[in-house]
Amino acid sequence: MKFLSTLFVVVFICISAVAQKPRVIILATGGTIAGEGASADRAAYTAGKVPIESLLKAVPGIENIATITGEQIANVGSQDMTIEIWQKLNKRINEIFANNEAEGIVITHGTDTQEETSYFLALTERSDKPVVITGSMRPSTAISADGPKNLFDAVTVAASPKSNGKGVMVVFNENIFDGRDVTKGNTTNVAAFHAPTLGPIGKVYDGKVSYYMEALRLSNKNTPFDITNIKTLPKVGIAYMYADAEPGAIQAFVKEGYKGIVIAGVGNGNFNKVFYNAIADAVKKGVVVVRSSHVGSGRVTQYDEVDDKTLGTIVSDDLNPQKARILLMLGLTQTSNKDILQSNFFKY
Repeated sequence: MKFLSTLFVVVFICISAVAQKPRVIILATGGTIAGEGASADRAAYTAGKVPIESLLKAVPGIENIATITGEQIANVGSQDMTIEIWQKLNKRINEIFANNEAEGIVITHGTDTQEETSYFLALTERSDKPVVITGSMRPSTAISADGPKNLFDAVTVAASPKSNGKGVMVVFNENIFDGRDVTKGNTTNVAAFHAPTLGPIGKVYDGKVSYYMEALRLSNKNTPFDITNIKTLPKVGIAYMYADAEPGAIQAFVKEGYKGIVIAGVGNGNFNKVFYNAIADAVKKGVVVVRSSHVGSGRVTQYDEVDDKTLGTIVSDDLNPQKARILLMLGLTQTSNKDILQSNFFKY
């Protein structure tokens, strides 16, 4: 009888331990992490071939971290990422947290546009619970594929109570990055991501999560960008500035009815005389123009070499062109007032 009682207690403790594991839902979108190559020693591969179930089987011990379920949201290389898929992700994330389906979410994603997806979701999802995006630089069939380790670390971060309130993050190569500040900085290396201005906010190693910094820009439910009932976003294009550049891209965006244009300028968001004239014409026609820079780090400042008040432009602060485009698109869903749109770039 005593043996049965002891056995019951042991079983009860085991069941309780399983029941107490945090719930993590993985939303898969494809990318290199789900890629297959012709052989283990070849770099070439086809993205988005491996389903989420097979990815999980390749990660030993991941089931000990959390109770994990997976959903296939899309299956594309991230060069084919779309606003439609972003909206689908946003809707599902908000549903999961509103219905208390999980304590954390992991998104598997290709690396090419991972920084754009992370910022879009940071601005639009409505919860304080962690959303962690990860991927890989090597396909699942490659020697030393980095996907399984990145996925293990991402689930670890999503399941950690320390991650509550941190919003959208990118976990890659044992680094934890804030979703706003992260960018891809290498085309092929497994240490592909960095945050050039501030660095990572934390580390994940041997199943332990450590945070060292906190992002102060507003995100998640603290932003006004609830897109629940928005089907399409205003069109915003990016015009790239370089030596002796011509303004054809700016003129084409205006002709096509784009509501906003981001200038990927040189230096401190600068551009040549023909760009200046084309921008002035676009502003007169009601197009909102943001000055950004294709330099790898630093801020674009107001009223420096360009008189923004006279020209009618606004600045991106430290957002790169692709992220400035996202914030401008979302801002234009609410207003075309330049003072408000400018303040967005200093808040978010």
